[in-house]
Amino acid sequence: MATELPFSQACENNKAPILDVLCEVFDSPARVLEIGTGTGQHAEHFARSLPHLQWQPSDHPDAAHLCRLRLEQAKLPNILPIMELDVGRKPWPVSSISGAFSANTAHIMAWTEVEQMFHGIGERLTAKSAFCLYGPFNDQGRFTSESNRQFDQHLRARAPHMGIRDLDDMNELAKVEGLILEDNIAMPANNRLLVFRLAGAG
Repeated sequence: MATELPFSQACENNKAPILDVLCEVFDSPARVLEIGTGTGQHAEHFARSLPHLQWQPSDHPDAAHLCRLRLEQAKLPNILPIMELDVGRKPWPVSSISGAFSANTAHIMAWTEVEQMFHGIGERLTAKSAFCLYGPFNDQGRFTSESNRQFDQHLRARAPHMGIRDLDDMNELAKVEGLILEDNIAMPANNRLLVFRLAGAG
């Protein structure tokens, strides 16, 4: 009997529209670090569709096991072994990357962890590299939909440190790390895909 793999319906729903953007952002060979690989559905889909990339999955040590079986079964030569990465623990187990991607992490992490994620990525990106961040975001302190307002309430009921982040705050945080917001793309289900790039590296 086959082992049932961890599954996220949200990942299944958003992987195609995210891929459409990644095809344009990561259009040349690169090693892309994914922070928060989760079930591995994104890693498998993107690596299969973008064979010119070396996809580096990573997740918190408590969650890194979730994607292992799926990625082992996929047997894709451009998916690197899962890396245990706690963004708040130094040093990170990777020294340089030529791209980064993360989905639905900023509203789960504490704000200090969001800062540490940006700092770690900013330190390691090479010239002309991009960081793509997917998820729900507020705009000038306002929720962009009723569903996002309800989702934020749900998050904060789970843990006080969680919550939908504001685009202005993310942009300011990126600037501190030498990143500029190159694109802000509307996605399904009231989400956005933010594309940050090293300043002066376009």
